[in-house]
Amino acid sequence: MARRATGVGAALRRLVALAIFGGLAACGVAAWLVMTPRQISNEVIVDIPRGSGTRQIADLLAREGVLDSALPFLAARLLQPGRKLQAGEYAFSGEMSPWQVFRKIARGEIYYREVNFPEGSNLFDMAEKLESEGMLPGAAFRKAAMNPALIRDIAPQAPSLEGYLFPATYRITKHTTPESLVKEMTARFRRAWKQAGGQGDVHQYVTLASLVEKETGVGDERTKVASVYRNRLDRGMKLDCDPTTIYAALLEGRYRGTIYRSDLNNPHPYNTYQHPGLPPGPIANPGVQSLSAALKPAQTEYLFFVAKGDGSGGHVFSTSVEGHNKAVENYRRAQKGKPTSPPAGSTGSGRSGGA
Repeated sequence: MARRATGVGAALRRLVALAIFGGLAACGVAAWLVMTPRQISNEVIVDIPRGSGTRQIADLLAREGVLDSALPFLAARLLQPGRKLQAGEYAFSGEMSPWQVFRKIARGEIYYREVNFPEGSNLFDMAEKLESEGMLPGAAFRKAAMNPALIRDIAPQAPSLEGYLFPATYRITKHTTPESLVKEMTARFRRAWKQAGGQGDVHQYVTLASLVEKETGVGDERTKVASVYRNRLDRGMKLDCDPTTIYAALLEGRYRGTIYRSDLNNPHPYNTYQHPGLPPGPIANPGVQSLSAALKPAQTEYLFFVAKGDGSGGHVFSTSVEGHNKAVENYRRAQKGKPTSPPAGSTGSGRSGGA
């Protein structure tokens, strides 16, 4: 009996050894399968639908040429059975192993493109950029941006989302829609408004901030520009803001790249050369600095400003018509005879001859 027991024990040990050896060999084969890279000559974009299982994903990757076959991806799954594979659009290029492919999908490294909207962009600028870069249809974005429903709770009088589409860099994926993008942009605005210390009449301040944003790109001038408009509002003077005439023409689909006398005479509600007070809504999308300037303008007596004409982007600020007219003449001399009438960045008598 002792010999028989010894023989059985030896057999069991051999079986265990074979099983271990087989397991190690299987692990070695699996490791070789998942770690061996292959060259993906051209970038491949693969869209993994929601609800896809490991086998479906593996077959899709093989079919699209990311993998030679589904087997290495399935082997990678055996090595990490608990990892969740995330749906979405992925880009694969260069030399990649099946393990790297698996990890990319497990980490959710979804393919996206970035679009940057500079401060002062209006919804027409944004739509054109999205269209020209092949990200979203411009007309569809404009339609979504013209619907003010997303900010009704804080700005019930807003005619559109203009002013509330916060200028920043956004990620665009295959599944981004105009509606989802404007929702993200208005959410970013809400955070920026809070950052700027926003309180009071949101729509009034955002409208004023949009004028400031369009009039100067010089950071330390923004509170001065805001003070000019606030002083004119307090005195019942028309704002005479050039960018509002441009925006009126944009809304009517007839802007021709420059301001004409017909634009200044246009009775459109957004034209502040014809109507006192702020326009019905923002004319662009301001950044945090312009929002802050609108909320807390500088304490000045300025009523006018005009571009310096030296290429600095700065302005000369004046408290009187006489001082402003002199600044306008200096601007024109600085242009060395180039056509400058009316001068860019002018508020007040630079265009109309009087406040």
